[in-house]
Amino acid sequence: MSEAADPSPLEIIPAVLSDVPVILQFIRELAEYERLRHRVIASEASLERWLFGPAPVAEAVIARIAGEPVGFALFFPNFSTFLGKPGIYLEDLFVRERARGKGVGRALMTHLARTAVERGWGRVEWAVLDWNAPAIRFYRGLGADLLEDWRICRLTGEALERTARRTD
Repeated sequence: MSEAADPSPLEIIPAVLSDVPVILQFIRELAEYERLRHRVIASEASLERWLFGPAPVAEAVIARIAGEPVGFALFFPNFSTFLGKPGIYLEDLFVRERARGKGVGRALMTHLARTAVERGWGRVEWAVLDWNAPAIRFYRGLGADLLEDWRICRLTGEALERTARRTD
């Protein structure tokens, strides 16, 4: 007697242009979870331009169970001067609540690690909010180092514009 095939296989598939609406929805759901919904100004047009336009700057993959989108990862290359090679910077990883605990997050991270290794790149890195204990446990379970001494710095909005205008 043979085992029946899993009726709900998990797939990680590179995003295509027609996935832009679901990517934007994932971004909004992640922002809601992170209590940052008020900061989302991304639009379908901006995602189309920067993910699928003539000079894409990021990539995304969609996790699907039985064809239904349940999670995503959005990433782009960075560069390590210490390693002397590129790496992947994971900007967003999100799994819908109903799909958590089913291996979706692990499959997304495995996909990113495999992508980095296949490209000959040296690492995958990302940031996590200090209050997000479930994510921190998950990442530690993967063997990730949490760089406690490092802080993320960001110029955006008016501060970015003001700094760009400096002449001194």
